[in-house]
Amino acid sequence: MMPPNPNPNPNAKKAIFFDVDDTLYDHLQPLRGALQDIPGLPDDFPYSEVYHRFRYYSDWLSEQEGLSAVPEPAAMERMRRRRFELTLEEFGVSLQAGQAEALQQQYLSCQFRILPFEGAYDLIRRLSAEGHVVGLITNGPGAHQRTKLEALDVFGLIPEERIFISGTIGYAKPDRRLFEHVNELTGTTPSNSYYIGDSWRNDVVGAVDAGWSVIWFNHREAMPESHHQPHHVAQTYEDIKRVLLSEIS
Repeated sequence: MMPPNPNPNPNAKKAIFFDVDDTLYDHLQPLRGALQDIPGLPDDFPYSEVYHRFRYYSDWLSEQEGLSAVPEPAAMERMRRRRFELTLEEFGVSLQAGQAEALQQQYLSCQFRILPFEGAYDLIRRLSAEGHVVGLITNGPGAHQRTKLEALDVFGLIPEERIFISGTIGYAKPDRRLFEHVNELTGTTPSNSYYIGDSWRNDVVGAVDAGWSVIWFNHREAMPESHHQPHHVAQTYEDIKRVLLSEIS
């Protein structure tokens, strides 16, 4: 059952945090690039559908492997390889020996050639200028996520102390302790906190269980995976801006 989320105290500080992968930037970009470079898939391949299944297998295999915020390297590599194999099998593509590993390496390389979603940084700048506590909460190894954030030029936009990476903290979404940790360090409360993310399993479930208000950035038209209820659903950054400004102004 979703915990109660009382109306925030208008005099309290607001925390507005964003996910990174497929929320701050289009996560399909690097996946498409890797799939076109290694197995040579054509331009008209159903990449959006592939992405849905790729994210599903990433989450499912992470659970199967028992991956934590600081995972065992061999288990992480197995998950990364198998998610490509299982995803592409569903679309009739059989990888040759060594191609799953090559795909992972190319996918990592492509992740550093990325651009933010249109409107994302303008919204973050506006929220920051209005005095809100704005930041990021992201899963992943610390060094890898930092390199990605450098590619996105995030450190010139958001103070480093408001960027929370699971691999450096020890808790990973959907663990509610990660959100509690953010509240503690930023001097904010769950009832005055908002989280924007695309992943149902990590972002919606984690933030709802922590008592935050959740905007599900469902720009890929995914289906809910549990009884949890996001407080709002958005498909564009214009939607996100409209919701936030109407609630916090």
